[in-house]
Amino acid sequence: MCVIGDGLNRAAQQAFTRPIPKSAGAQMRYLVKQLKDTRAVADALGVSQRTVERYVKDQIRRPRADLAQRLQDAVRERWQPRGRERARRQATTSTGLVVDTRARFGFTAASGTTDDARIRHFTLALPPQYAARLFDAKDAGASEQRLRGIAAEGLGEVCFRDGGRHAHGLEVEFTDVEHLASEL
Repeated sequence: MCVIGDGLNRAAQQAFTRPIPKSAGAQMRYLVKQLKDTRAVADALGVSQRTVERYVKDQIRRPRADLAQRLQDAVRERWQPRGRERARRQATTSTGLVVDTRARFGFTAASGTTDDARIRHFTLALPPQYAARLFDAKDAGASEQRLRGIAAEGLGEVCFRDGGRHAHGLEVEFTDVEHLASEL
């Protein structure tokens, strides 16, 4: 489970200007249009080509629960790519990324400081450079650990180091993520 990667995907989906198609037939027709072939859709969803053709013709209306979820995920993944890219470009160049998280934070700092890790809840706006690093790392297939490292660095910079004005050399540890939501 990739908590940060999924949070970035959900944030990009907030840029949708229209809802995804509701019915299974409309979703299948959309996928066929995107992938240009019923065989490609069948391979992507793990069903037969004939099943895809039946959904396209509305001969089958209600998919099994597992197929319904795969179908919805496949459509959501391909829905409005230009709007998603526009929102991402804005976040990585000007507005940044708002992160709401409840996780365990700890510090490595000078002696005499409170460095014990504890559960904290933060809602902070990460600067555009950290949003860009997160999106680039996610696109490059970075692990959840790498994404957490980038997020910890950004949260440490914004919250604890205050843009370099405080706590020089403070390293933030970001573990036990209970909740993470992102917004562009």
